[in-house]
Amino acid sequence: MKVTSIALLLALAGLGTQAYADEPATGNSAVETYAYGMNLDIKKVVAITDTGDQCGPVPAQMTYEDSHGQQHVLQYQVMGNGCSNG
Repeated sequence: MKVTSIALLLALAGLGTQAYADEPATGNSAVETYAYGMNLDIKKVVAITDTGDQCGPVPAQMTYEDSHGQQHVLQYQVMGNGCSNG
């Protein structure tokens, strides 16, 4: 299940980290900050921001629709994939 995989990813990304929203990605939605244990009603993922080649924890945003068709923007922390091992 894609929803379960996304929820698990968000749970792991949110451990011990806190993201702060600067401004909404869409005009109609306020940005919600993910916190560990949040119950998310995700029916369809609309967009996920690209974190680029940054190294370390970086903020990311996911825009999604819930089961009622309302759009939400969720901000959370992910590990950037721009780190090199050498």
